[in-house]
Amino acid sequence: GSIIQGESATLSAAREELTAGLNGLLGKSLPPADAIKGNGVIVAGTPESSDLISSLNLQYRLAEAGDEGYVLLSTRLKRKTIFVIAGNSDIGVLYGVFHFLRLLQTHSDISNLSLVQSPKIKYRMLNHWDNLNRSVERGYAGMSLWDWKSLPDSIDTRYIDYARANASVGINGSVLTNVNANALVLTPAYLEKTAALAGVFRPYGIKVYLTARFSAPVEIGGLATADPLDPLVIEWWR
Repeated sequence: GSIIQGESATLSAAREELTAGLNGLLGKSLPPADAIKGNGVIVAGTPESSDLISSLNLQYRLAEAGDEGYVLLSTRLKRKTIFVIAGNSDIGVLYGVFHFLRLLQTHSDISNLSLVQSPKIKYRMLNHWDNLNRSVERGYAGMSLWDWKSLPDSIDTRYIDYARANASVGINGSVLTNVNANALVLTPAYLEKTAALAGVFRPYGIKVYLTARFSAPVEIGGLATADPLDPLVIEWWR
C-alpha cells in the first residue's frame, strides 16, 4: 500500500493518482495504508506534511531537488524496506508519483531506487491557439476543449483529465486562448469562467494565462486608439 500524509488538494491528487495507478498496473486493490506493516510500502510527502518523510534525513537530496523536484528512493525504515517519494513542495510529490508510476509501467528495476530530479525549465507551457467560438487556428482535431458557454457552472471531467495528463509530464502553464482571440476573454464574465478552469488546474500545479489582445482598449475599453504609448491606453491596461 501507500502512505501520503497531508490533506492539501495537490497531495490528495497525488494520493488518488498513486492508488489508481498501482491498482491499474498491478491488477489488484492496494488501498492507502496508515502504517508501515510490511515491506514494499510507498511513503510520499514533504518534510512538512509527513513525519515519516521528515524522519528520513533527506535534506541534502531535497536541496538538490529544488522547489518542484523530487526524490525517489528505496530504503529501510522501522526494519522494513520502503519506497520513498519526497518533495519540498506538494507539486514535487505529485510529479514524483507520476515518475514512480512510469518506472513500474516500463518494468524498471526499483529495488535499488535512488534518484533526484528537478525541472530544468521554469515555465513549461502549452500554448493553445483556441478562439472563444471553440474554433482552433491551424486546428485539425476538432473543436477547442474549452466550452465557454457552459462555464463556470459546468465543469467537464475532461478538464480534470487534461490537468492530470499535463502534470504527468511536468507542464505547469496553459495559455487558454489564441493570440488573436476575442478581447471579451478579458471581461469580468469571462474572467469568472477562466477562474473556474484555474480552480480545476491549480491542484495539478498548472497556472492559466490569457492573451492580452492588442486591440482590447478599443474593443472592450471604448478608447479611440490602442496605441501602447498613449497615456489613456497605458492607464487602461493598468
